[in-house]
Amino acid sequence: MSPLDEIRKRLTLDTEAITEVVNEALSHSNSNIGQNVFLWQQRERTQREARKVVDVGAIPRLPLLGVPVSIKDCIEVEGYVSSCGSHFYAENNAAACRDAWIVQQVRAAGGVITGKTHMHQLAYGITGENADFGDCCQPLDASLLTGGSSSGAVASVQEGSAILAIGTDTGGSIRVPSALCGVVGFRSSVGVGSWTGGVHLARSFDTLGLLCRDLRDLPLFASAVLGIESVECSGEPKAPRIAIVPTEFLYDCDADVVAAYAMQQQELEQLGATLTTVNVEYWARAMDVFGPIQAHEAAGVQREQLAGRAGFEVFEPAIADRLTWGESISAKEIELLRRWHHEFQVSMDTMLQQHDFLLLPCAPMSQLLAGADHSKTRQKILRYTTPVSLAGLPAVSLPRPGGIGMQLVCGRGRDAELLAYASVLHGKISG
Repeated sequence: MSPLDEIRKRLTLDTEAITEVVNEALSHSNSNIGQNVFLWQQRERTQREARKVVDVGAIPRLPLLGVPVSIKDCIEVEGYVSSCGSHFYAENNAAACRDAWIVQQVRAAGGVITGKTHMHQLAYGITGENADFGDCCQPLDASLLTGGSSSGAVASVQEGSAILAIGTDTGGSIRVPSALCGVVGFRSSVGVGSWTGGVHLARSFDTLGLLCRDLRDLPLFASAVLGIESVECSGEPKAPRIAIVPTEFLYDCDADVVAAYAMQQQELEQLGATLTTVNVEYWARAMDVFGPIQAHEAAGVQREQLAGRAGFEVFEPAIADRLTWGESISAKEIELLRRWHHEFQVSMDTMLQQHDFLLLPCAPMSQLLAGADHSKTRQKILRYTTPVSLAGLPAVSLPRPGGIGMQLVCGRGRDAELLAYASVLHGKISG
């Protein structure tokens, strides 16, 4: 039985159990060593909202009735400040006067907001480190970082303070932490849902997404929150054509990740999939295109957000340097990069017209040790996530034992098909 099914069973017996479910979730909050899974919580308000949901509990089958939901702190929730992981914004931004679009969707579906979660500053990082609010370590292992930028989002699912976490993924910010923390993650296609009330990192690549514990719950969550209509996919998985990357691409992967990738392929073949190795030599250019466009757009977003109140120096030095670099890139350079971006998308689209899915690791390692030097970690991980980001594709991270996850990727706009296939893999693959 999935976590969502368990809640529904409890509520079938007693609608009043909504308050119990929410109080249980709140009791697990901030259980990691830094006690910083949530940057903002208003527990009495959350409890009041849970009681209010009880009042409408008679409404049949609200899809998220009573489900505790956490929100990444770059998405506005009425009455909360959005810090984007920055002390400057925490101290200088006013509380939001309305909910972001995706929060409105959560509430309309019956979900209860448990708070706003930790994130890598400005969502511009992949490790979950944050100089302003402290690094986010895993609730189940204080020696390990969660990964980021949806660091508190994944930690809230791991610790049980949320059944569903709302995150964002620009360059891997849902796929990487979900893999490292052993939970399920979904990044939607670019353009799915509305960013109204959300602070962008880089508009060309930003996607909304979800984290939870069970692949079976993803289609309903995505339907309720993102408006992705479910596709029926019952019984045994169909026999899809799945593209895989060549062994040479994995040259910098840890041995346990390589072994897990091989095992994932074997399991999918046993379920009837046909796997084909594809040429990904053109991926070598992905970061050279993605990085400058991301930095250029991020600089523009932050100039708008700062609104003359300060300069980039208020952010962590590494992030300020990226923003300064991004602002220095000429319009002519960006125009050329956007042409290359389009060419890359065409190549990826062609691959996924010839194959139903693409499979590759979420990250080349299974652990990020807290306190270690991660100055080179971002570049190493982005080599695995950037091709999917640059193409704007949807992806589900399939969790495997030991902090390893696999990206199952589909063609742009085929989110429902991806979610349906991933959901029937529950119990049929290691994870």
